[in-house]
Amino acid sequence: MREENIERFSDYSKIAKDDHYYLVYKPLILDLEYAVKKYAGARVLDLGCGNKPYQGMFRGIAKEYVGCDVVQSSMNKVDVICEATNITLPDSSFDTVFSTQVIEHVEDHQALVREAFRLLKPGGHFIVSGPMYWHLHEEPHDFFRFTKHGFKYILEKNGFTVLEILSNGGKWALIGQVIIHTMPARLVRLKLYRTIVNSIFSYLDKKYYNDFNTMNYVVVGKKVVK
Repeated sequence: MREENIERFSDYSKIAKDDHYYLVYKPLILDLEYAVKKYAGARVLDLGCGNKPYQGMFRGIAKEYVGCDVVQSSMNKVDVICEATNITLPDSSFDTVFSTQVIEHVEDHQALVREAFRLLKPGGHFIVSGPMYWHLHEEPHDFFRFTKHGFKYILEKNGFTVLEILSNGGKWALIGQVIIHTMPARLVRLKLYRTIVNSIFSYLDKKYYNDFNTMNYVVVGKKVVK
């Protein structure tokens, strides 16, 4: 049973340099903004929406934004409560299915991808993100990590044409995030410490970017009906 009303991320625009997760959120948000601007349509389903932290990205693009999750969120933002593998909405009813950092928490992740395909109109886009590196979280509902090849496989297997796979940050950002995850809690609680680590490794990641070891991916698939 999933616990209801867990405090969750609520606004992508409020990530500061002293945030615990700045090094993963900064590149993730940039790539999500790019994907939304390029591919999103008028009717959007946020699959695993939580508190709908990314709804503001769709301002001026989406005319309707529907949030779906397995339990109600701490800010009561969920419109449709159901499993991600059995969504109680009609076929071909959305231009965009948007799902961030949810797929690793679904036991049957391919069923989630099939549901996204079913719910999209022909020509619609699935914008999905998920981790390659992250510590255990929301246990015991934490099942998978994905390479870019794994994402490509599961989307194509379930009917999508993969248009783009974006690595969210490189090896230096990952190292910095591992340091924050690893150091003693008394240090990590200090905003100055977090700011220093985030600043150094954000700079190194930009200067010596290499995504062979990344934390996360944003993937865009298109529903092409032949």
